[in-house]
Amino acid sequence: MKLKYFLTSIICLFTLNSFAQTDLPTDYLSSDFHKERREALRASMPENSVAVFFANPVRNRANDVDYVYHQDPNFYYLTGYNEPNTMLLIFSDDQTEGETMYNEIIYVRKRHPLYEQWTGRRLGVEGVTKMGFEQVFNGEDFEDSSIDFSTFDKVLFKDFKNDVRDSKRDRADLYNLIEQFKVKANYMASESNIPVGDNVVDVSTNIDVTSLRTLMANLREIKTQDELVLLKKAVEISAVGQIEIMKAMHPNMSEAEIQGVHEFVYKKYGAEYEGYPSIVGVGNNGCILHYTENTKMNAGKEMILMDLGAEYHGYTADVTRTIPANGKFNTEQRAIYDLVYAAQEVGIAETVVGSDMSKVDKVGRDIINQGLIDLGIIETADEGRKYFPHGTSHHIGLDVHDLSNRGELKENMVITVEPGIYIPEGSDCDEKWWGIAVRIEDDILVTASGPINLSEMAPRHADEIEAMMKEASILNAFHLPTLD
Repeated sequence: MKLKYFLTSIICLFTLNSFAQTDLPTDYLSSDFHKERREALRASMPENSVAVFFANPVRNRANDVDYVYHQDPNFYYLTGYNEPNTMLLIFSDDQTEGETMYNEIIYVRKRHPLYEQWTGRRLGVEGVTKMGFEQVFNGEDFEDSSIDFSTFDKVLFKDFKNDVRDSKRDRADLYNLIEQFKVKANYMASESNIPVGDNVVDVSTNIDVTSLRTLMANLREIKTQDELVLLKKAVEISAVGQIEIMKAMHPNMSEAEIQGVHEFVYKKYGAEYEGYPSIVGVGNNGCILHYTENTKMNAGKEMILMDLGAEYHGYTADVTRTIPANGKFNTEQRAIYDLVYAAQEVGIAETVVGSDMSKVDKVGRDIINQGLIDLGIIETADEGRKYFPHGTSHHIGLDVHDLSNRGELKENMVITVEPGIYIPEGSDCDEKWWGIAVRIEDDILVTASGPINLSEMAPRHADEIEAMMKEASILNAFHLPTLD
C-alpha cells in the first residue's frame, strides 16, 4: 500500500510539473516591491519587537464547497504570496541561530502532490525561496521551532477572529499555526490585557494587538508608484464598465443583468475579482446603502444606482454612477442629481495635500443640506443627515475601505469622494421625491499639484450621461432564445 501511494504521488507530481502554468500576466508587483515593504515596516517597528502575520483562513460556502480564496491584504502587501495556512514573522532586529543571521521567517504550505491535483499547485519552500525569502520552512516546522517570544519587548499582531476551522487532516493548517503561536507567545495568559471597549486590565505583557494596525496603515495609506499603476488599471476597468452599461441600458433590464455587464467588462480586461459585492439598486432599492440582492426584474423609468469596483491584482476600485433607466432624467431626478454633483465637485476640489476627509465631507454636506432646504425636502440643516447618512470619503487600495489613520491628506493617497442623497418611500417630504437615490463616487489621487480624478472617464454630469446613453451598444445584440 505504501509503495502504491508513493508511486501515485510521483506520477501526480510529474503531471503537475509537466503542466506548470505559463502565459501569466507580467504586471504583478515584483518580489523587490514586497521586500522593500517589509524593510519599511521593520524600520518603523519598536526596538526588540517581532510582528506576526497570518494568512486569511479558507472560508466555507456550503457543505464541501469553499469560497474562492482571498489573501489577507497585509499578508499580500508584505509577501505577494496567495496561499492559505501560512504565517510570517518580521523582526525589528537581526536574529542569530548558530551561524545563521536572519530578520524574517515565513512558514508555508508543504508541497503535496495528491492535494495539488485536487485543489491547485503549491509553491512550497522552493517556490517561496524564489520570491526573495531566505528563511522559508514548511508550516509543520513551526511547532518545533526554537523561537522564544518572551525575549521580545513587543509581540505585534492583529487579534484573532473566530472564523478559522480546524482541518483534522492537516496539523499545519492555519488553526494549528495560531494555536501553536498562542502557546509559544503565552497569549492565553495575557488575554486579560486585551482592550475591551473602554476597559483595559493592566497586566504586564509583551502582547500588543493594537500597534500593528497603525504601523501598516502608515505604509498602506500612501501608495507607491508600482501600486498606483495597478490601482489606476482597476479604476479604468471599472469606469469602462460604467460606460458600457450606460450604452446598453434599457427599461426592461434587470438589476442582475446590469451587474453582469459590469462584471463581464472586469473579466474582459483582466480583473480577477470584484473588489466587493456589487451594488445595483433600482429606484427605492438604491436607498439601501449596501444593497446587494440585485433581484429586481425591470428598471422601468427609475434611477439606477450602480456602485461597483474591479479588483486588479489585488487593488480595488470603487466607482458609483446613478443613471435614469430610460436615458432621460425627469425634473425631480435631475434636481437631486445636480445637487449631488455640485457637492461632489466641491469635495473633489478640497482633496488636496494638507486637507483631510472631514473637510472634504463638510464642504459637500453644506451644499446638500442647503439644497435640500431650497427644494423643500428639509427645513433645517440638522435634518440633512437623514437623507445623507454616510461619510464622503475613504481610502482605497488592497481593501475597498483601505487601511488609514485618517489624518492629513498626503501626496499619493487615493480616496473616494462620494456624496449622496437617498429619499426612501414613505419619507417625510413630498411624495414626488420618494424612491430617488443618487450617489456619485470617484477615486481621487492626491498630488502636490491638486486632485486627479482617476475615474473621470465615466461620465458624471447629467448631460454627459444622457449623451452616452444614446450611443449604441454591441451588448444589445445579445438575445436569449425563447424557452417554452
